[in-house]
Amino acid sequence: MPSDISATTESRSRRVLVWLVPLLWSLGLGLWGLSRQDSVWRDEAATWQVAGRSAGEIWAMLGHVDAVHGLYYLLMHCLFEVFGASTATLRLPSVLAVSAAAACVALIGRRLAGFWAGLGGGLALGLLPAVQFYLQEGRPYALVAAGAGLSTLLLVSLLERGPGRRAWPRWAAYGITVLVCALLNWLSLLVLPAHAATLGWVRSGRRVWLRWAAYGSGAVAGALPLILFSRGQSDQVSWIPPLTWSMLIGPGILLAIGGLGAWADRSGRPDRGALSVAAVGLPLLAVPQLGLIGLSLVQPLFQDRYVLFSMVGLALLVGAALAAAVRACAPRFPRAAVLLVPGLAGVSVLALLPVELDKRAPASRIDDVLAVAGEVAGLKRDGDAVLFVPAARRDTALVSPGAFGGLADVALAASPAASATLKGEEADPARIRAALLGQRRVLLVTDAEEVAKPPSAERDKAKEAVLREHFAVVADRQVRGRRVTVYERRG
Repeated sequence: MPSDISATTESRSRRVLVWLVPLLWSLGLGLWGLSRQDSVWRDEAATWQVAGRSAGEIWAMLGHVDAVHGLYYLLMHCLFEVFGASTATLRLPSVLAVSAAAACVALIGRRLAGFWAGLGGGLALGLLPAVQFYLQEGRPYALVAAGAGLSTLLLVSLLERGPGRRAWPRWAAYGITVLVCALLNWLSLLVLPAHAATLGWVRSGRRVWLRWAAYGSGAVAGALPLILFSRGQSDQVSWIPPLTWSMLIGPGILLAIGGLGAWADRSGRPDRGALSVAAVGLPLLAVPQLGLIGLSLVQPLFQDRYVLFSMVGLALLVGAALAAAVRACAPRFPRAAVLLVPGLAGVSVLALLPVELDKRAPASRIDDVLAVAGEVAGLKRDGDAVLFVPAARRDTALVSPGAFGGLADVALAASPAASATLKGEEADPARIRAALLGQRRVLLVTDAEEVAKPPSAERDKAKEAVLREHFAVVADRQVRGRRVTVYERRG
């Protein structure tokens, strides 16, 4: 009897450890260097400045721009109201989301391939370079990954239990989870064809297909108004370049790694149609990647962050490969087999240390709006004017208004909040020119030379023409992808 109790206790402890260890592991990776040396880049600056507006102002803005991120902005607005605006508040939701996704991977892996597959997959998710980038990012992509992990876990539990009268709460939870993810980023609906591929792989019955179709269709119907409305704001993604062969190298490598993991998982399974890590993980990795590539042939959309949730599938397959290695090692080296997964996790941390340090450095992003705000604060004098080229570089003033106190934004006709836009509305070129000619000293905030592009807007051309013709440069600083130049009026 005591031995039975001991075995039961051990089994229960392993069931807890299999998800708790990856959760804490990912949480630790996320908290490590969370502030990125007090840096915030342009994408996160959009979240920061919108979250600082009132709910009414956010709602008004969504009618003009960024409707696709509306739910996320409202969520971050609530968090900023409760906890205050800071890099921790900005990024902690992503850290917690990836930690939750790692726990989901671990639970799925344990259900389908045992303890080591779950533990290995859960530990692997937080180490993947793509995940490390968005682990500490004030944007919604990590939250979508957590939702994809949860919806996949729900689907696996439903397939394991089979059809039953008490299955509807889980199906409802599945549909709601998919819908919430779609409201955070509607490209996450690519998880549905991935799950359909899993149902086909395991030869699910008609009843399961009908329920999946019903609840999946409900999620699509709920997100359809957002999809249709946001299509009218497609100019926001006009900067994405057309698909090229070089862009396919990354997905190709991921699919190759995933294929090896699927092979390792299936090699020891006589029933090729059974529910397995390969049946769940490979479609979850491959279908969103291939789906985004297909969409990008119609309209350029290929950005890896849009399908970050597919990394959940890759982590599952890595876990399956690790479990296969443990099984192969156990007969000859039972003690070494127990240490294999933790040991490889530790070695991976050391091997990926340059990547990990790079992702946590300000240089990992194209710019830093806080650094240039500090330069402005040191260079400005009361009564100076400030210009932004392009107008989107006004984000640094919106995130750090104190650094711009006393400066006159002479080009601005309506503030971002008042105009329900991200960057505000500027005056026409003639008015900007007249306003500049009345200034003695002007600070120009723009991009650093290595990332700057020639101005395309007539307003920006007018700004630079007046500065070139009537002002002289007296100071010039470049810091972390941004540049501030001080001009004084000639004569």
